[in-house]
Amino acid sequence: MSDSDSINSEPNTTSPTSPSPPSVSPSASQNLLSTEEKRYNDLEGWLSKLSVGTPLAESEVKHLCEKARETLMNESNVQPVSAPVTICGNIHGQWHDLIELYRIGGSVPDTNYLFMGNYVDQGYYSVETVTMLVCLKVRYPDRVFILRGNHESRQITQVYGFYDECFRKYGSVTVWKLFTDLFDYLPLTALVQNQVFCLHGGLSPYINTLDHVRQLDRVQEVPHEGPMCDLLWSDPDERSGWGICRPGLTFGQDITEKFNYKNGLNLVSRAHQLVMDGYNWSHEMNLVTIFSAPNYCYRCGNQAAIMEVDEDLNKSFLQFDPAPRRGEPHVN
Repeated sequence: MSDSDSINSEPNTTSPTSPSPPSVSPSASQNLLSTEEKRYNDLEGWLSKLSVGTPLAESEVKHLCEKARETLMNESNVQPVSAPVTICGNIHGQWHDLIELYRIGGSVPDTNYLFMGNYVDQGYYSVETVTMLVCLKVRYPDRVFILRGNHESRQITQVYGFYDECFRKYGSVTVWKLFTDLFDYLPLTALVQNQVFCLHGGLSPYINTLDHVRQLDRVQEVPHEGPMCDLLWSDPDERSGWGICRPGLTFGQDITEKFNYKNGLNLVSRAHQLVMDGYNWSHEMNLVTIFSAPNYCYRCGNQAAIMEVDEDLNKSFLQFDPAPRRGEPHVN
């Protein structure tokens, strides 16, 4: 992230010899309040539309992405998150199932959420899904956290549906460009109470400590190889050591245990892979995979799950099936 992007300084309006800042006139104070009220009203209005599945207008998406960029620029590559929090895996444009997830897990802001990427592609409603998640992030920045997945990229979304959906719903690719530019600012990982390391994909031989993650320049398209690629693409494996699985790598239990020990962690939480029960423990419970898109691609027949982490870092899982919807395949 460039220095110009990360600095939001205000001009110095106080004279060097002045003992105190100038007073703010009532009209200026009222204008500031009006700006904040407008921002709040905009977000509430947008969430109201999105809650019934109505996409925002292109101009509204533009304003939303501008606000979201300001919010995400202030977050770290390893974003600290407090417990309690509910951790979620892939959503993949399944908007009805996202609404079901909120019904099962609790509404925002009553429940804190951490989403581990892959909001778009494959499902029919990527536009509505990613817009709602970004809107909730801007409205409740300390209660909703959204990480980058391997599908939050320009190249992947041109193949798996988001690009075409944006063109179909808006008549141009402007909205696709607004969101894919925003994706560059999404944090790569999160750290819950300094104990649970959350990311989309997996570990990397280039990364031994969390500080290595913090030092990465994330504001770019997802590379085809290297540490940032691995964080979004790598998968756990039963075999020890590192394996080749481009893009990304595979990593064994020995790698996970060493990483957790070196960084004082008790769990790696990740998404990325379809698991039929919605969650799957591996590496002697040093790692868990969470997948939150039930009946993935409307044909896989899997359950979805979310993981609740309480104040004492106790973990429990809530599983759920696809939300019923007219005109789409449904697995009983």
